[in-house]
Amino acid sequence: MNVADSTGRRLLVHLARAQAGGRLPSVTAGVVRDGALVWSGTYGTPPVPDHDPADVQHRIGSITKTLTAVLVLQLVRDGRVDLDAPVSVVLGEVPYGDRSVRSLLAHASGIGAEPAGEWWERTDGVSFGELAAAHAPAPAVTSPGSRFHYSNLGYALLGELVARVHGRPWAECVSAFALEPLGMTRTSYLPTGPAASGWSVDPYTRELVPEPATDTRAMAPAGQLWSTAADLATYAAFLVDGHADVLDASWLTTASVPQAGSAGDALASAHGLGFQLLRGGSGTLLGHGGSMPGFLASCFVDRERRTGAVVMAPATTGFSPSDLARVLLEELEGCEPTLPQPWVPTTAVPPEVDGVLGVWHWGNTPFVLALAGGPGGGEVVATGAGGAEKWRFAAVDGRIVGTRGYHHGEELHVVRRPDGSVSHLEVATFVLTRTPYDPDVPAPGGRPGR
Repeated sequence: MNVADSTGRRLLVHLARAQAGGRLPSVTAGVVRDGALVWSGTYGTPPVPDHDPADVQHRIGSITKTLTAVLVLQLVRDGRVDLDAPVSVVLGEVPYGDRSVRSLLAHASGIGAEPAGEWWERTDGVSFGELAAAHAPAPAVTSPGSRFHYSNLGYALLGELVARVHGRPWAECVSAFALEPLGMTRTSYLPTGPAASGWSVDPYTRELVPEPATDTRAMAPAGQLWSTAADLATYAAFLVDGHADVLDASWLTTASVPQAGSAGDALASAHGLGFQLLRGGSGTLLGHGGSMPGFLASCFVDRERRTGAVVMAPATTGFSPSDLARVLLEELEGCEPTLPQPWVPTTAVPPEVDGVLGVWHWGNTPFVLALAGGPGGGEVVATGAGGAEKWRFAAVDGRIVGTRGYHHGEELHVVRRPDGSVSHLEVATFVLTRTPYDPDVPAPGGRPGR
């Protein structure tokens, strides 16, 4: 199902404004909803004449990092790599080998932003051995975990980790374990088929100057890949739903948890495990922006709304493709709002929640615990004043465990009387009673006025 013509026109207007204001030869974009590309467009001179712009390759820069992160998370999932272990466990004695996998994924390792030597994006790459040797005497920028510091160099280490564990080059790994299962046939290490030329735009004469299309070798896991708007739309659908042969949705949720961020961004953005997190949409957008000489790109999804936007342009100017992706998602939602998932009744109440539902009080503050609904009983949702959700729990292997809110990960204990009826609930020292400060239930610190 495609968007309405009027919506498509409004989306195209945003591309037109970006192309004119950003001085771009062209800009191509696509919008995804419920796993399908529902709109794509281009504005400006076609990047490759007589070819569908959505099938023309552009360099996607640091979006490549998210695919490297996917490969790393697969190894963590399979028990082949420990997220909190130093990369030296796999790489041996290499510069910055004491940094953890997690810190490198989240740009919190404290190592430098760029590799030693010339501008790596515009010069021929070197082997990992040569890259490591160039950094042997180089100190780190900050201590691990002390702050967010974006590092392209860190992803060279992660890419080499992937290659060592699998015993094959990173490029083969990304193809075999991510691109092929997802059906991303037009995403490649080097350009294949119709591919755009990358340009620099002179800031004063407005002339186009060609940029080199380099093979970055050891730095490839940080920004080498080429892709198309159609393939990135497929990737966006994966970021919403996951894929059984790549990573399931639970791992993408794990990757979405903020790990590091900059105070200067005023909480407008953060970084998860390999993914950028931007404030927007239903709350948080997941994805990454990308730039390489001559190219700009972006791919972001709103997992709650099941929508995504991809943007690519064959030029480097002051234009922000991530800002445009966010605007496209806002326009889509404004024109054609997301339908909420339909509510369905509960058909089976989990035995773990017997006697748990209804009104409870934490001290003198009331909460209502009720099932969210669904065939399997759904989850237990605790709402407070005005019906706002405060906590959420799920029955897991005979236990009731927090899945959202303050008590995420904590177990809700059901304390029963000798006759089996529920006396009170306890979760991480919180005591919940049927009446405020129930006199029959021990109150930590005693009841007020007693």
